[in-house]
Parts: sequence; structure tokens; C-alpha cells
Amino acid sequence: MYDTPSPLRLDGDRLFILDQTLLPFAEQEVALETGAQAARAIATMQVRGAPLIGAIGAFGLAMALRDAADDAALDEAVRALGATRPTAVNLAWALHRVATLVRPLPPAARAAAAWREALAICDEDRAANRRIGELTLELMQAITPRIKPQSGRLNLMTHCNAGWLATTGWGTALAGIYLAHAAGIDLHVWVSETRPRNQGLLTAWELAGAGVPHTVIADNAAGQLMREGQVDAVIIGADRVAANGDVANKVGSYLKALAARDSGLPFWVAAPWSTVDEGCAGGASIPIEARDGDELRVVRGAAGRVRQLGPDSPVANPAFDITPAHLVTALITERGIVYPAGGMPEGVPEGVHFAGTRAE
Repeated sequence: MYDTPSPLRLDGDRLFILDQTLLPFAEQEVALETGAQAARAIATMQVRGAPLIGAIGAFGLAMALRDAADDAALDEAVRALGATRPTAVNLAWALHRVATLVRPLPPAARAAAAWREALAICDEDRAANRRIGELTLELMQAITPRIKPQSGRLNLMTHCNAGWLATTGWGTALAGIYLAHAAGIDLHVWVSETRPRNQGLLTAWELAGAGVPHTVIADNAAGQLMREGQVDAVIIGADRVAANGDVANKVGSYLKALAARDSGLPFWVAAPWSTVDEGCAGGASIPIEARDGDELRVVRGAAGRVRQLGPDSPVANPAFDITPAHLVTALITERGIVYPAGGMPEGVPEGVHFAGTRAE
């Protein structure tokens, strides 16, 4: 059975992360020792992926409380860490969870309690992701009989990176792929490069390490591949899911959902329940992070950074987009499978459902 790696490592009360800004060209660990360092790692995307930044935020809060743990220091640490990535709800969720736990405690006990809670968040995340993988595998097995006679293998498409690099282990959208590969299912993954951060390259790096057949494609090739019948299902992760089932994910996800609907293909979203924001009515209420324009103006590669646009060239760089619920065939969570668009497709496993605008 596939044994999941993790992008973080603990050595006693020290935390080390795999610097994802250097991947896939170099693997290098970075030690995080303060809350400020954790905040910087999240903001600069040394760590990224909603579940992972939630965990790092929790550890960052624990480290900040080692320096100062009175109420004012607690509030400031929560504010500073929470401001780093506004779209991914897991960060706010984890910070709220840890802060709520430690606030009734005396200041001297807060840092240790926060560290223990961060460890619990990691354990729960890995278990949830494994369960997501098992349910995704069931969906794959449900559609495979219809596919095998035609193509001989299951062809999936991903966008961005929702593997173990984006979580504390297993991943979300990739968890089922890893389990399917380990189970001997003949599958192949189309990996969207996901500009401008090119996080699809991280997915390709992960899949290569696990021996999963895959092909990297330019983002704009996705629709044509679907039209040609070379894709059987699209699966992505999520940074936030609104109470009505709308999904915020890496920019470009919405376009793939539209192409999948036009091509009659399933569009699956895999995410832990902590990514469901039941206090957010719909996608219009989800803040969309606008990132530095130099992510578009400057291309990063193995040889370093190359400028492709002048420093004054106007650019727009939204990091996420919203896929409305009616385009989502299934939301796969550790609690079960949600069918936001209504109506469970024939042959797929039972699950929980969105009722009106509330997730149950």
C-alpha cells in the first residue's frame, strides 16, 4: 500500500517544512521557529494548499505564544497569521479552533496546549484525506465499467496541486488516484500546469514519485482534450466551499468545470469538511486573493527567474475563481459525498447532501 509522505516534519518541538517555492527543481527543508516565520512561509507559498496552511497556521500560533501569551498577544498572532491568505478557509478555521481552546487557559499553559492541538489537526487531516481517497476510489470504480471497453484505461484531469504537498498527508484530489494506482487500476492523469504559479508541476512531481502515469498539459489544452474524449472525469481540490456548494479553487477551475459540463463529464471536488464554510452563503461572499503582479511578469524555472513583461506592465492576478454548485457533480468529503447540483448519479455511493443552502 502506498505510504503517504508529508511536507512537514517534527523534531520534538521544532517544525520543518519542505520549501515548495523551490520545487520541482530542488528539495530543501526550512525550519520554522516563530509565528512570524510561519506567517511568512504561508504568505510566500513556501507552504500552500488549504489543509496544509491551516496546520502551519496552528503551529505558527503555538510558536507565537511561546514568545508572548497574554490575550493581546494571542489576538495579534491570530490576526497576523490569518491575514496571510484570505481565501482558504482552513487557515481561519484552524486559528479559531486553537485560539478558542487556549483562551480559557492561563498564559503559561497556552503555547503547549496550542502545539498539542496543532498535532491533533495534522492527525485528523491525514485520516480525513485517506477517507476522501477511499470515497474517490469508489467513484472511479463506478464509472470504470463504462470506460474500459472504450479506452482501456481511466483518464482523469487535475488542476493545480491537491496532493500530499497541499496537506499534511495523502492529499485531497490525489488521494483517490494514489489508492487507485495501488489497487492496480489502469489510470492516467492529465496534469494542468496551472499558471502563473505552475502548481501542476508539483502534481507531476508527486505523481512521478509514486509511479502514476501522467502527462502535463498547457492549461488551455484542457477543453480540447475533453472534446476529443480523452478525459473521463475531472477532479480538483478546494480552498473554500460555500454553504450552497459553490467552490473556490485555484483560478482556472471554473473554466474546466464549464468544459466538463459541455462534454458531459463528471466534475469532482475533493476537500475535507473543514474547507466547507457554513457561514458563507455563496461564492459571491468568498474573498478572492489578488497576488503580486510579478507572478505574471516573471517566469521561474530551473535556470532562475526570467522577466517576460516590463515591471510597469499592468496585469491582473486573481489567485482563485468560483465554480458554481450546479457545475459540481460531487463534493467528496470525509463525511460522505455531497451532490450540490442535486440528484445522485446512478451507480455511485450514498453520501450526505446539500439541503437548500445549508450543508448537512
